[in-house]
Amino acid sequence: MLEKTYDSASVEPRIARKWEEGNAFAAGANAEPGAETFSIVIPPPNVTGSLHMGHALNNTLQDIMVRFERMRGKDVLWQPGMDHAGIATQMVVERKLAEQKLPGRREIGREAFIEKVWEWKDESGGLIFNQLKRLGASCDWSRERFTMDEGLSEAVLEVFVSLYKEGLIYKDKRLVNWDPKLLTAISDLEVEQVEVAGNLWHLRYPLEDGVSYEYPISFDDEGNPVEFETRDYLVVATTRPETLLGDSGVAVHPDDMRYTDIVGKHVILPIVGRRIPIVADEYPDPTAGTGAVKMTPAHDFNDFEVGRRQKLAMINILTIDGKIELTDNDEFLEGLQPAPEQLAHWNALNGLDRFQARERIVQILEEAGLVDRIEPHKHTVPHGDRGGVPIEPRLTEQWYVDAATLAKPAIASVREGRTKFVPKNWEKTYFEWMENIQPWCVSRQLWWGHQIPAWYGPDGQVFVEKSEEEALQAAIQHYLSHEGPMKAYVENLLEDFRPGDILTRDEDVLDTWFSSALWPFSTLGWPHKTPELDRYYQTDVLVTGFDIIFFWVARMMMMGLHLMKDESGTPIEPFHTVYVHALVRDKNGQKMSKSKGNVIDPLNLIDEYGADALRFTLAIMAAQGRDVKLDPARIAGYRNFGTKLWNATRFAEMNGVKNDPAFVPEAVTLTVNRWIITELSRTRQEVTEAIETYRFNEAAGSLYRFVWNQLCDWYLELLKPIFSGEDEGARAESQACVAYILDETYKLLHPFMPFMTEELWDHTGDRDNLLCLTRWPTSTYQDETAAGEINWLIDIVSGIRSVRAEMNVPPSAVAPLVVVGANQQIRDRLLSQDAAIRRLARVESISLGDAAPKGAAQIVIGEATACLPLGSLIDVSAERARLEKAMTKLDVERAKIASKLSNERFVANAKAEVVEAEKERLAEIDVQMSSLQTALLRVAEAG
Repeated sequence: MLEKTYDSASVEPRIARKWEEGNAFAAGANAEPGAETFSIVIPPPNVTGSLHMGHALNNTLQDIMVRFERMRGKDVLWQPGMDHAGIATQMVVERKLAEQKLPGRREIGREAFIEKVWEWKDESGGLIFNQLKRLGASCDWSRERFTMDEGLSEAVLEVFVSLYKEGLIYKDKRLVNWDPKLLTAISDLEVEQVEVAGNLWHLRYPLEDGVSYEYPISFDDEGNPVEFETRDYLVVATTRPETLLGDSGVAVHPDDMRYTDIVGKHVILPIVGRRIPIVADEYPDPTAGTGAVKMTPAHDFNDFEVGRRQKLAMINILTIDGKIELTDNDEFLEGLQPAPEQLAHWNALNGLDRFQARERIVQILEEAGLVDRIEPHKHTVPHGDRGGVPIEPRLTEQWYVDAATLAKPAIASVREGRTKFVPKNWEKTYFEWMENIQPWCVSRQLWWGHQIPAWYGPDGQVFVEKSEEEALQAAIQHYLSHEGPMKAYVENLLEDFRPGDILTRDEDVLDTWFSSALWPFSTLGWPHKTPELDRYYQTDVLVTGFDIIFFWVARMMMMGLHLMKDESGTPIEPFHTVYVHALVRDKNGQKMSKSKGNVIDPLNLIDEYGADALRFTLAIMAAQGRDVKLDPARIAGYRNFGTKLWNATRFAEMNGVKNDPAFVPEAVTLTVNRWIITELSRTRQEVTEAIETYRFNEAAGSLYRFVWNQLCDWYLELLKPIFSGEDEGARAESQACVAYILDETYKLLHPFMPFMTEELWDHTGDRDNLLCLTRWPTSTYQDETAAGEINWLIDIVSGIRSVRAEMNVPPSAVAPLVVVGANQQIRDRLLSQDAAIRRLARVESISLGDAAPKGAAQIVIGEATACLPLGSLIDVSAERARLEKAMTKLDVERAKIASKLSNERFVANAKAEVVEAEKERLAEIDVQMSSLQTALLRVAEAG
């Protein structure tokens, strides 16, 4: 006998072991001969990571598709793997060394540090894989890959060298997001915007000697200037006064008439004394502030672009750790002849932290009368998500990929429909970014990662090859073929030398997104022509969040189309569909964050409710384009859904239900059995089509309705008289039919709730196969007559029950039912379903009538009207008083909430979740009021 309650904590590990022992998830498991393939690559989690709600949603949706297609007999590969997570992993290991009071990475050197990282990875890295297994992820775990493993490292080398030789990778000096704490460039994805309460400093930059202009200070009603003052300075505004030291120009809009006469003139940069030009450029907004914008091309992304257009100097005034560098800075000192006072300021500022320098610079400017005004100013400041400090746009020489060239085929692929986004609206986001794509900075100043395969000769000449030996041969060939001192230098070394005498390797490593961009084919063995690559590439669908469309999806598209070609040389997309899921938010719709304290740990939810309940909740809430508002109470509710099926199986077992291999659905005779088989076929079709079209919420909703309502609430209830009756044939048919329906239900529900369904499958029959390797249901059985009759029965019983509930009718009270306007079909149904209606709807008798009796509640069912006299069931006066009191109470509450929501100050100042909760409560009250009004009308009809 099945246990009374389902214990997920004991069942899930046992089922997981069965899957592992049965090698159930191996590529090709359960595949029919000659089956078409279905392959997915897992978005590789960080080796340092742990399961969060985004992972849980993402992998649940992937697993639903993978289990579904495996059960349909396809040759399925779900490729697992992890990302080496350069910054995060290096931080973890450095922190561990510090905690153990061991020498840091600088002390032990690069080679020893990398050994420490590998030790950590082998001991502690990759715990997330075990967490994904707890979620039920059915990856082919035997094929686990790692972005730093030997095969993927070979792929990275191949790609970097080939792209370099094609001119698609190059070095350039550009601005990057620089983390002064981690001392490396970081990607936009590793930058988070943090709102801070700062200041906006309006500073006066003196014009060069003898230059002034008329600045408007008052205007008429039509906006025309009527009063001017003569100024010999420009006012610029900044939130970062310390960057003043690197200014090389001031920009104004070419149509800004205030400054027409002084474009091409110069200002004298305070503290520095540099003479910098006033340039006309489209970038400044004439309506914002004074319309004059200081230009610091080496420390601001927008200024950098203006600086390039206007040929302004790029002056870096910060060290890699965010300190001011002036006195030994050739870029800063060029062309300057400081007076003693200026030199004193430089010496005082040199070496200061950037924020200390900010305070000192403002003080100097105030003393010089060059601070026009200071305004409190809330604004966002980019911070490194790992280092936690404000990042600096920094001008450095880095390695770049020519993304604009690689983007063109990737744009065409989506435009021409070879790769589709679901939902389709994400294509617009993809196009906007791809059509304005910037060079991709792929170098990082770290030690953990793929070291860039570039070596430099003594004169700085770069040699990019797959190995030091190949780079050395390229260098020797290069130097010996060019006359000059380097030729003689190399000739002298050739008899007895080490490679390091000629070459020095680039210390930087590649951005982790570089190796991830190769993921769909590198994990299958590329650059070698492996059977897996031939069979499973192109992959089918990529499931991902919208936040990495740029960083990962677009880059996989670019790399895949450039590197993967068919026999005729036609580029092959890495996947034909990109399914973009939404965010998982808290129950109030707020984004989860540690600072808000609203993070929900999926592992805790699995501990409390089981993996199946979490998975089903995420699936049924995963409507396309709509964020998931996750309330743990919902998970508890869907655990109850699983319990409902468990109890149904137990009820069936107690009533002699056993699997009957000889059962033929088409041979059943009882209307109720023909109905449930028809509804099962409809549900199978709905679920199949919904999964195929990535409408996971609709698939889960169809299953919920079938299992909870049709199977448990109605079918088993309708069978109770048969199970306890004297008709042996009816009982035997029903027992076999219930076993069949339960088996097919386990199959349909398996992709969503794999653990419980596998356990029920194992318990309810002498099986020689796992449920996960069983064929997906294919029944197309339809009996419209039987379905129509039982669904009519459900409608009439539900209608009567609803009226009884609305009118507060005691459960024990019974009354006659009069049916008006019944045609012959309904008369026949009333006759055949008489006992069921009387039992389930608490009706003492059923009769036909020409008109509705006085004081009866009327329920329209198809062409007929079912009439239930209320006078004999309730105290009409007392019920009227109860309803009116409830309506008055709701009226008062509704007025209070409506008053709040009409108050603009409340809506503007209250937390978003509070406002949303009030709106939801208002909607609930309106529904309740409508229900009460209907009930009051019924009472009025009853007299």
